[in-house]
Amino acid sequence: MIELWIPITVSAALAQCWRTAMQQKLRGLLSVNAAGFVRYLYGVPVSTLILLITLWSTGLPLPTPNAMFLMWCALGGIGQILGTNLLIMAFGYRNFAVGTAYAKTEAAQSSVVALVLIGEMLRPLAWFGIGVGLVGVQVLSLAGRGLKPRELLAATVQPAALCGLGTGFIFAVITVFIKLANQSIGGDSIFLRAVFGLAVTNAMQTVMLVAYLALREPPELKKAFTSWRSSMWVGTLSALGSTCWFYAFALAPVALVRSLGQIEVVFTLLFSRFYLHETLKRSEILGLVLVVASVVLILAGR
Repeated sequence: MIELWIPITVSAALAQCWRTAMQQKLRGLLSVNAAGFVRYLYGVPVSTLILLITLWSTGLPLPTPNAMFLMWCALGGIGQILGTNLLIMAFGYRNFAVGTAYAKTEAAQSSVVALVLIGEMLRPLAWFGIGVGLVGVQVLSLAGRGLKPRELLAATVQPAALCGLGTGFIFAVITVFIKLANQSIGGDSIFLRAVFGLAVTNAMQTVMLVAYLALREPPELKKAFTSWRSSMWVGTLSALGSTCWFYAFALAPVALVRSLGQIEVVFTLLFSRFYLHETLKRSEILGLVLVVASVVLILAGR
């Protein structure tokens, strides 16, 4: 029987892939910070609606937040904003391929961070699968770029690589914060705790970015509201994907969830091939095979 966290994680990866594709269309309309803001602004109503439906359908009371819960939500929310901006900074440097490749180390870094911070242990086969997946996403990131492994290693000290590694590390840490937030409040329903955590985190992120944009980029704040026809779909997909991520992190070890979540790159390539009718390179096919193989190994070794 398939464990619940597996289809939940796959759904999260699919929603994230879809949201990223739609968010690309906003780049010509909004600044970097405003494009990130609409993700949370229009995600709040959706996450709140999911929370209300969950309360109504289960008949359970709203979880009581405490100081630790609010702290983990705030840290997770700030980290997600910083990590996203750091990733965009990595893309801004000349060596785009290096920044992308190192940002894709997030799953492997999550495994180490979860082991150190909360003692999540994995079996050897799962660790091997994570390693195979790391190689796979590196191959995909560098597909057609002409950058050899030795050159990639030598580029570690470049700003793009440092930003990419920083992005991966921040996202690895906030996944632990999300799990700790879920564990810090009472309640029998793991799902209710997850959606409550998401609603609180999204609300905090919205307030943070409203204050920042109002102070530093007032025109972009106005655009975020006037672009609602496009932006609301980004927020909706973001809320749906985040709901699945928060629930999956509560159900299973962070390392397994993040590693299985790499299947997002498979969805991206399939979208590219069958929707955009783009031809896949040999290196992309190899990377695709490695990522799929890593998923099989991770599930077999869980």
